[in-house]
Amino acid sequence: MTYAEMSTASLRRELSAAKREYTALQDQKLSLNMARGKPSAAQLELALGVLEALKARSEFANSNGDDCRNYGLWDGLPEMKRIFAAMIDVPEEQIILGNNSSLEMMFDVISRGYTHGYNGCKPWCKLDTVKFLCPVPGYDRHFSITEYFGFEMVNIPMNADGPDMDLVESLVAEDDAIKGIWCVPKYSNPSGITYSDEVVRRFAALRPKAKDFKIMWDNAYCVHDLTDTPDRLLPIWDLAEKNGTVDQLMIFASTSKISFPGAGVAALATSDGNIQDIKKHFLTQSIGPDKLNQLRHVLFLHDINGVRALMKGHRAILEPKFTLCEDMLERNVGGLGVATWNKPNGGYFISVNVLPGCAKEVVRLCKEAGVVLTGAGATYPYGKDPEDSNIRLAPTFPPIDELETAMQVMCVSIRLATLEKLLDERKEVYGQTA
Repeated sequence: MTYAEMSTASLRRELSAAKREYTALQDQKLSLNMARGKPSAAQLELALGVLEALKARSEFANSNGDDCRNYGLWDGLPEMKRIFAAMIDVPEEQIILGNNSSLEMMFDVISRGYTHGYNGCKPWCKLDTVKFLCPVPGYDRHFSITEYFGFEMVNIPMNADGPDMDLVESLVAEDDAIKGIWCVPKYSNPSGITYSDEVVRRFAALRPKAKDFKIMWDNAYCVHDLTDTPDRLLPIWDLAEKNGTVDQLMIFASTSKISFPGAGVAALATSDGNIQDIKKHFLTQSIGPDKLNQLRHVLFLHDINGVRALMKGHRAILEPKFTLCEDMLERNVGGLGVATWNKPNGGYFISVNVLPGCAKEVVRLCKEAGVVLTGAGATYPYGKDPEDSNIRLAPTFPPIDELETAMQVMCVSIRLATLEKLLDERKEVYGQTA
């Protein structure tokens, strides 16, 4: 029976039981954190071989004979490009390598549009209004970049197969102030959705009114599968080439959740014209990325098969954590009509939707019991979830025993917040004695 179907007396009994459970958890003086999607220490240890790949007095040249200790190769090592090309289904000659952060490369793409413009268009800083489309719920750090530059962010609902493309197409066709859209096409952050073939085809065929429109295709979880039947993302590059739309594409990836988030390699794939614009900017900003780190990764990973083998190790650590979270949600709040959640085939997050008006209270209750979650509203631009219902769970970082305790706190917090809300609503309708 759902809470909504229960009598008021039954709801009060449920509330008393939930309060007792919550108080017992508070008494444990917990200090647990599930706020960010960080790899655990066990995952980081899988890639220790990266640190051992280069040794003093060893060979520092790549296969072309370039000395990686020196200047040169502004766009990165060909061998590392080859690995990324296989990861994101893009020709290696279209790839530029950066340092550890793909987010930094995304920031630079937006910054270039802001200060210098793209495709012969006026720089965005000289326009009265700049808009960016934001599929929601989405990645808070994407939204932070466009908020930093003062852009107007427009919410685009996420359907089960990706962003609402009817809305995307209609908006970009009529408004040249819309300069781009954020996308996490495989195992979206936080919903875990992978864009359908139709959605990818519609992105590749997009004809925006703005000639400098950019699709920020953040393929962060391209190899982060957690099941034997992983999602398949249709490669967008070849489709865009056929449609003549590759200038719109900015495709990102990194090894942040493959090797080391703080010392990985990032990549950007785009058109020849965009690469020439980026080269001017890049060679003014820096003489080149950390090629020794790229060489370390090449020597450790070797090729795409090395990546896949390493990701099996990640799956072995992560899959039980995701299963635990899903099972505990089902056991503790399933069937009560108080929450829904996704069961992703990969990625780093579980998206939980509680009753409208309850997400902030759930996060507050968890914090009061010693469990830090991602802030309610973080998955929406400006931190404002219009329904106050979405909570992003990040199960990856805590050890599994701590994760189990944290999920106990979250489940009882969902029940508490929902029961309080339902009882308050009944008081308003029926009075105190209802």
